[in-house]
Amino acid sequence: MDYLENDKLDYTNMAWESLYETVDDIMFKNMDAKLIYNSLEKKLKFISFGDYLKRYIYRKAELDIPFEEVTDQTYQQIIRYSFSDNSTPQSFEITSAKLSALSKNWLNQKTVKRKVVFILGFGLNMSVDDVNMFLTKALREPGINPKDPFEVICWYCYKNGYGFHKYEKLWDIYCNNNIEDMTINVAYSDYTIGLRSSMQSINDEYALMLYLTRLKVNGNTSFISMTTKDCFMKLYDESRELIAKLYNETEDDNKTYTKDDITESDFEKIICAAIPVDRHGNLTPSKASSLNEQFQGRRFSRQHIGEVLTGKSDISRFDLITLNFFIFSQRAEEYDNANKRFTEFLESTNNILLKCYMGKLYVQNPYECFVLMCILSEDPLGTYADVWELSYIK
Repeated sequence: MDYLENDKLDYTNMAWESLYETVDDIMFKNMDAKLIYNSLEKKLKFISFGDYLKRYIYRKAELDIPFEEVTDQTYQQIIRYSFSDNSTPQSFEITSAKLSALSKNWLNQKTVKRKVVFILGFGLNMSVDDVNMFLTKALREPGINPKDPFEVICWYCYKNGYGFHKYEKLWDIYCNNNIEDMTINVAYSDYTIGLRSSMQSINDEYALMLYLTRLKVNGNTSFISMTTKDCFMKLYDESRELIAKLYNETEDDNKTYTKDDITESDFEKIICAAIPVDRHGNLTPSKASSLNEQFQGRRFSRQHIGEVLTGKSDISRFDLITLNFFIFSQRAEEYDNANKRFTEFLESTNNILLKCYMGKLYVQNPYECFVLMCILSEDPLGTYADVWELSYIK
């Protein structure tokens, strides 16, 4: 159950209200960038992991006092009692840190390491959906990874209502499992989408160990999603073709550009066109933007693209969203009106994100709301650039 929905604590409803209030303004057609910027700066704040955790506990504990009056000490006490009731340690690793100190940090952190969500999954007796909600919405990361034995075992325990002690036993069996003793007949794929289907069919411990053994046999040391990588490259290549077309229509240098001529620098030149640069041609640091907190540095810079292409950086939901937004922005004339373009962009992007197990577009993420508002403007990419430019004007 998603404990953040269907009441006044629902971030999503509040964000949709802000979006519609902005795009329905009678001045939106002429002042779209300014209205979007004001909405982002004044209404759509970055929601920290701690905020998600507090609201989750508030709803699950069915507290009968106003949310604003609940103290951090109360949340810490609930966490402590829940971890004790569920016989869960404060960490998967041996640590001298006390649960009181760790829980205080969790409640006040902008973000946390992925493993924190998994220990909270046991300590707060979360469901699979709860854990995935925290991963995709609070951390803005993919859901439980079917390529990662640790996460698969946690998933199996959450799915069946098993506690931390069961996890320990299963992890020990996996670590000490002799693969020669098992007949392997579990379907395997390098693609996360295929593995996830196999994982979902696991219905007992033997099937679980067969599945995990298959991961061992295939020597899969990379947890990177091939499905996500393929989606990124498809969008990246399509975007390169559109940039080449744009150059051929606007550049006057007697050269015919092809997809292969387009580099990371060309992407930065187009998508980050309005962001100021220093005398060396490098983008001004993200912290100089008044929207840095809301966007969390989500800039499609040449450095970031290069790191993604070389495998030095993970592909995020924001990379996929930005690329798909660019593609739709270059084909704006194909749609009868902005609302139709918005609907198709929403559907297309959600399909991509769900295929990569990242959850649908989440309007309460300020950057995602920003992109959705831009798609509704007459010139999506121009409006996108104008808002970035406004954020650097002091």
